[in-house]
Amino acid sequence: MGTVIPSQNDVWTRAEDASVIGSLRRAAVTLAQARGFGEKDTGRMAVAVSEAASNLVKHAVEGVMLIRPHPELPSAIEIVAVDRGPGMHDVPRALRDGYSTTGTLGIGLGGIARMASAYEIHSVPGTGTVVAMCFIPRGASLPPFRVGGMSRPIGEEIVCGDAYTIVESDSATTVMVCDGLGHGDAAAHASREAGRVFQQEAERAALAGTALVPAAVVEQIHRGLTRTRGGAVAVARLDRATGVVRFAGLGNVSAWIAHPEGRQGLISVPGIAGHQAPRTLRQYEYAMPSHGVLVLHSDGLSDRWNPASYPGLITYSPSVIAATLLRDAGTRRDDACVVVVRPET
Repeated sequence: MGTVIPSQNDVWTRAEDASVIGSLRRAAVTLAQARGFGEKDTGRMAVAVSEAASNLVKHAVEGVMLIRPHPELPSAIEIVAVDRGPGMHDVPRALRDGYSTTGTLGIGLGGIARMASAYEIHSVPGTGTVVAMCFIPRGASLPPFRVGGMSRPIGEEIVCGDAYTIVESDSATTVMVCDGLGHGDAAAHASREAGRVFQQEAERAALAGTALVPAAVVEQIHRGLTRTRGGAVAVARLDRATGVVRFAGLGNVSAWIAHPEGRQGLISVPGIAGHQAPRTLRQYEYAMPSHGVLVLHSDGLSDRWNPASYPGLITYSPSVIAATLLRDAGTRRDDACVVVVRPET
């Protein structure tokens, strides 16, 4: 069946007070030890997390941090720091040792970059900064950075009613996003059930030696959600060899092919998976342009974002793109989920 990447219970920690620095460091150390990191690698990551958190507290506006297993390599750890601060006009300069600024993440940024196994920084003056770091245990290899997904529950809720599941093979990446109706446990249950059915269909296709057909998968999810609250569902399959995206959607999950000059919307049909659907679910095909990415998100993100407003963003890793969209297009009045897929092998 290939590699399955399920939605994680992402916990975003607000970095607004110095007391949070220690708790973020401890969370990173605990996760590193659970993933088999040695003492040296654990210490290296702990210092980087402390420094990044400290700079969020001191200099950022609405800074938050995410610490989790890396989506594409569970033995690796991904750290994402996001803020709405003034941004940086000159990121290379900010990476130089000794550079300081009253803007976001100026102090110690060069040191953070050296400690990470891989890192990326995307900053837009007047908008904010996203810093993504990946740490791998000794002897491991860096993940390919082809897919990334993130979620965030509404307000102070603990569980998110929106979820995704990704199935990767050598030839294709298939993504399912479900926006469970409403919020809380019942919505999360519907999304989990959608993920279960999706994985079941992926297993069947693998055993039969056939490709997943998005419209057929959405139909099966619709049938599988009849005893749940239901939700909006979309499935997209990106064929890496041909660059063709096959897509089917039921409800208001948004799907886009984004490129540096703009984006193209993918067509869904009205309905609620599990409760209301047309007799025949249509499937559409789209060509993925060079330097494009596939983006799926729930309606917890506004449709008004524009790739052209973020210079160079499409060239970054899926996690940086997802975090940027979640920050700028996400609304606190709804659960939110976003997945980004890069076509390169």
